[in-house]
Amino acid sequence: MVVDVVSLRLDVGVAIMKNNIIIAGVPRAGKSTMSNALSRKFAYQHLSMDAIIGGIETVFPELGIKWWPCESDDINILNIASEKTALIIKSMLKTAEYDEFEPGMVVDVAQIFPEHFIKHLSDKDCEIVYFLTANVTAEERFAIHRKHDTEKDYSSKFTDARMLYHCKHVVERSKLLKEQCIKYNLPYFETAKNRQKAFDECMKLLSQK
Repeated sequence: MVVDVVSLRLDVGVAIMKNNIIIAGVPRAGKSTMSNALSRKFAYQHLSMDAIIGGIETVFPELGIKWWPCESDDINILNIASEKTALIIKSMLKTAEYDEFEPGMVVDVAQIFPEHFIKHLSDKDCEIVYFLTANVTAEERFAIHRKHDTEKDYSSKFTDARMLYHCKHVVERSKLLKEQCIKYNLPYFETAKNRQKAFDECMKLLSQK
């Protein structure tokens, strides 16, 4: 099984280990697993932006914060959520905790497009890697979900119809992210069919010296 990786920086052997790392991409692609592995190996602080902002949305509904609409067809809504996420991370990187101390943080997040990383974060001491599932059909993604779902996974509570609808959007979002990764020369990994190999290749990429 071939792991789909795009990174010209890896090809030329340039060191890319940064003080802060973002593991971005679609739901259930392995972002949290990879982030935890990086945290254990390199002592990064692991932060889940989805959990943090989802908590703010729940506890402070009066703020009107609406998190990532994973099943939205409205690209304008997706772009707004993505850009705001990039600005939140940019603001965090200005604080002494992540700017002055090494290593900083590894963030797993589903809500940031490559174009917004380039616009707001490419000049920071920050690296990004995307985990996608663009090379499968919605039906294949559905079968993978159902095979590996546990009662702790949000998708375990979905009906089959809802799950297939969700998978359709996840695959479409993966294709959009893949196009932008290629456009902006950002590394991405396909994780649907050989996740462990993708994890190993990602660790190798981020460990380059």
